[in-house]
Amino acid sequence: MKNWITLMMLVVTTFSALAQTGQVQGLITDENQLIVPGASVIIQELNKGAISDFNGKFVFVNVEAGTYTLVIEYLGFKDYIAQFTVNPTQTTNLEIRLNEEITELNEVQVLHFGFSSQARALNTQKNKQNITNIVSTDQIGKFPDANIGDAVKRIPGITMQVDQGEARNIIIRGLAPQLNSVTLNGSRIPSAEGDNRNVQMDLIPSDMIQTVEVNKAVTPDMDADAIGGSVDLITKTSPQAFRFSATGGSGINLINDKGIINGAFLLGDRTKNNKFGWVIAASYNDSHLGSDDVEAEWENEFEYNTGIEDEDGDAIMQDVDVNPYASVSEIREYHIQRIRRSFSANFDYKLDDNNTIFFKSIYNWRDDRENRFRLQQEILDGEDIGLGDFTVDSNGNLTSFPVEANRQTKGGIDNNRSKNTRLEDQRMQNYSISGEHLINNLQIDWMAAYSEASEERLNERYVEYDSEYSIYYNNNSRKPNYTPIDQEEANYERFELGDLSEEQQFTDETDLNFLVNFEVPLHIFDKENGMLQFGAKTRIKEKARNNGYIEYTPLSNDMEFLGQIPTENYTESDFNAGSQYQIGNFATPSFLGNLNLYNTSLFEAEDKPEEYATANYNVKENVYAGYVMTEQNISDNFSLLIGIRLEHTTADATGNEIIFDADGDYFETSPVTSKNSYTNVLPGVHLKYDVTDQTVLRFAWTNTLARPNYVDIVPYKEINNEDQEIFFGNPNLDPTTSMNFDIMAEHYFTNVGLVSGGVFYKNIKDFIYTFQYEDELGYEVYQPFNGDKANLFGFEAAYQRNLDFLPGFLKNFNIYLNYTYLTSETSGIRNEDGEERTDLDLPNTAPNMFNGSLGYTNKYFSIRLSANYSGAYIDEIGGNAFYDRYYDEQFFLDFNARANITKQLSLYVDVNNMTNQPLRYYQGESARTMQMEYYQAHITFGLKYDLFKK
Repeated sequence: MKNWITLMMLVVTTFSALAQTGQVQGLITDENQLIVPGASVIIQELNKGAISDFNGKFVFVNVEAGTYTLVIEYLGFKDYIAQFTVNPTQTTNLEIRLNEEITELNEVQVLHFGFSSQARALNTQKNKQNITNIVSTDQIGKFPDANIGDAVKRIPGITMQVDQGEARNIIIRGLAPQLNSVTLNGSRIPSAEGDNRNVQMDLIPSDMIQTVEVNKAVTPDMDADAIGGSVDLITKTSPQAFRFSATGGSGINLINDKGIINGAFLLGDRTKNNKFGWVIAASYNDSHLGSDDVEAEWENEFEYNTGIEDEDGDAIMQDVDVNPYASVSEIREYHIQRIRRSFSANFDYKLDDNNTIFFKSIYNWRDDRENRFRLQQEILDGEDIGLGDFTVDSNGNLTSFPVEANRQTKGGIDNNRSKNTRLEDQRMQNYSISGEHLINNLQIDWMAAYSEASEERLNERYVEYDSEYSIYYNNNSRKPNYTPIDQEEANYERFELGDLSEEQQFTDETDLNFLVNFEVPLHIFDKENGMLQFGAKTRIKEKARNNGYIEYTPLSNDMEFLGQIPTENYTESDFNAGSQYQIGNFATPSFLGNLNLYNTSLFEAEDKPEEYATANYNVKENVYAGYVMTEQNISDNFSLLIGIRLEHTTADATGNEIIFDADGDYFETSPVTSKNSYTNVLPGVHLKYDVTDQTVLRFAWTNTLARPNYVDIVPYKEINNEDQEIFFGNPNLDPTTSMNFDIMAEHYFTNVGLVSGGVFYKNIKDFIYTFQYEDELGYEVYQPFNGDKANLFGFEAAYQRNLDFLPGFLKNFNIYLNYTYLTSETSGIRNEDGEERTDLDLPNTAPNMFNGSLGYTNKYFSIRLSANYSGAYIDEIGGNAFYDRYYDEQFFLDFNARANITKQLSLYVDVNNMTNQPLRYYQGESARTMQMEYYQAHITFGLKYDLFKK
C-alpha cells in the first residue's frame, strides 16, 4: 500500500508542474505516406529523445514553452531537421515526411525491391531497449513464403516443425513451441490444437502481416510466458493516403502435379480531415498438397511361444537375442486440399489531437481436406509365434516373421463441404479495440481483445481390413521394408473387415484480454529523459475438447472382404521414399463416404467412450498480472530499463476417469475435477549502450515462465487392465520457469544492413516431460512430471547488407546470413526403472540453425536463392534411450524472382523445397528411421500490383 501511495504522489506532483510546459506529438511518414516506426527523434536544445512507435507516432511531455530544433535520424533516409514551437498547456502536433537518402543504391532501387520496409524494421530493432529481431513485409516478400511460419523460420535462432511441408510450430532458441508465445497486435493468440498451447503459424498468410517482432528478452510490460521468446505479428495499419495493392497467381505441386491458386489485396485510405483511417485486406490460397510417407516402430527384444505350458496352463515363452528390428512398418499416402482464407479490417479514429481510438480485426479460416491410405504391418504377439514361424541370420538379424496387416482408408461423408474427405476446419479470429490518450504529462493506453481458435473434424471416417501372413524383412534401418513371402496370402482381396468407425472432434479456445498502461516522466539520472510505466492485465481463457467415436458393424456380408467393395490401386512407381514401397489397393473414399451408416437396418452402431472419454476436458485459466518499470538514461549513450512483473494464475480443470475390466472391455466413466493456483514474481533488467550512432551493446537479465499444456493438467485417468497400462494427467504440475541472461552486440550499416552477435544462457526449472514407469502391479504408467532443471547455452550471429561497396554489377548483390548454436543439459529425468538419466539434451533444442540467402537486384528484376538448415534434436523422451524419438536435421533450398513490368506492376516466380526435404524422425540413433515423409517442391507464379497516391 505504501508503494502505491508513493506512486500516486509522484503522479500528482507531475501534474502540478504543468503551468509553463506543453506536449509535443508527431507522426512520421515517408514519401509514399507510409508510417515510419523506430525513428530516433531528438529535441536538440534539450537533448530530449523519443522513438516513434509502430504507428509512426512519438510523444514528448513536460516540454517547457519555447522554440526548438527537431532532429530525426533514420537509416536509409535523409536526416530531418526543422524548428517548432511549444506553447504552455497545449499539445503541438507535427506531421513529418522523410525522404530516402539519394545514394548510388537508389539508382537501382525499384519500389517492389527496395529496402524502405526493411529500413523500418532495422531502425525499430536498433532503437528498442530490449533484444529483438524485427522483420518487415518487404523482407518477408524477398522469400517465397506463403504462410507466416515459413517466413519466421528465417529469423536468427528460430526453426519450425512442419506439417504437410508447411511450417507450423515455432521453436525459438531451441525451446519447444509450448515454451514460446505468439501475439497478434499485442493480443495473445489461442491455439486450435487440443493437446497443447501451440499456435498454428501456417494458419496465417504472410501477406496479411506488416511486421514480425520477435522479443528474445521480454520487458516487464509483456506477458511473461515466453521462455524462448515472444512473437508479435502486427497486421497492416491505416495509410496516411490512398493505397491499393493486389496479388494474383497460380502454380503447381510436383508431388501430384496439381494446381495452386492464390490471391490477395489491400485497400486503405484516410479522410481529408485526417481523423479517420481505414485499411482492409484479404488473402486466398488453394493448394492441392500431398505426401509419400513411411513409418516404423523399433524393438530390441523378441520372444516366441515354445508350445509348452507351465503348471498354470500358461504358455512358456523363449527369448531370442536379436539386433534391433522394425516391429511395425507403415506405408502412407496422403491426398490433401488446403484452402486458406484470411480477412482483416483495421480502423483508427482521432477524437482530437490527444485521443485516438483503434479497432483491429483478423479472421483466418483454413479447410484441410484429407484422404489417407495406410498399409500397416505389425509383428504378431510372441504368444502367436512358434519356433518355425521366424528366421534369424548368423548376424542376429531377424529376416522373416508373421505379421498382422491392415489396409485403412481415411475419409469423410459425401457432401459439399467434406467431399468424401476428412475435413479439418480450423479458424482463428481476433478483435481488439484500444486507445491512446495524452492527459498533460500522463500517457495512457489500453486494450480490450477477444480471440477464438477452433478446430472441427466432423464425420471423420475410417474403414480397415485385416489379414495375417509372413514377410521377409530387409534389415535396412534407414529404409525398413516388409515383403510378403507368399503374394497370394497377402492379396488385398483376402483382407477381412476389421473396423468401421466415424469420429467427431471439436476443440475450442477463447481468450479475453484486458490491459491498461500508464506512463509519466521520471528523471533520475537525466533531467530531460526518463519515464515510469506501470499497468495491469487480465487474461481469461477457456479451452474445451469434445470428441466422440462410434463403431459400426454391417448387418450383411456385402463388405466382409476388401475384394467385395470398390477399390483403387494407389501404388506409385515414383513413390518418393522408394519404388520398393508398394502400397496397393484400398477402399475408395467415395465408397466410404456414401455408406449410410445411420441406417439401422444396414449397420449396428456402438458408442465407444474408451476411445475418446479421457481426451475430453474443459479448462478455465485466468491470469492476473501487474507490473512497474522505469527506463532511464544514465548518460547520453547508456540507458537502463528495470522493473518487476507479478503474475497470478488460477486453473480449474474437468476431465474423465475411465476404467476397463479384466477382459479389457469398457467398464465405466466418471468426471473428475481439480483446482490449482500459483504466483510468479518476475524481475528484469535491460541495459543498452550506444557505442556509436550505429553500434549498440545490450544486456538483459529476465525471468520468464511457461504454463503446462492444458491436457497435462486435466485430472484424467485411464486404466487398461488388458494391456496393463495406466495414463494419468497431473493437475499439480508446476509451471516451468527460467532465469535468462543475454548479451548482444549490433552494428547497423547506413545503407540499411546489420551485423550482430550475442550469447545467451537459460537456467530452466521444472520443465515437463512424460514419465514412464512400472507400478507395483506390473502396469506401465504414463504421466507428465516436472523435471528438476535444465541449462541452455547458445550464441547467434547475423549479417545482412547490400554489397554496394563492390565494383560494377557486383554492387547489386545482397546477402542475408544468420547462425545459431545451442547446447543444453538436463537433470531430474528418470527412466522406466526409476534411474536418473544423464544423457539427455532438453527436448526440442536444435543444436545448429542456419539461414542464408544470396540476392541480386537491379532496376529491372530481383532474384534470390535461400537456404534454411536446422540440426537434429530429441523430440520426445522414451522410457529409455532406445525409445527416444528425434526430429532429424532439415535443409530447405528455395528460389524466387521478381521482374518489374511498370512502376506499379511486377511478375513473380517462387520455387519452394527444391531439395525435396522430408520430415524425418528417428528412434534412438540416426540410422533408425521412425518416419520419412516427402512433399516435393511446389512452384507459384503471378502478378503483383502496388499503387500509392500521394
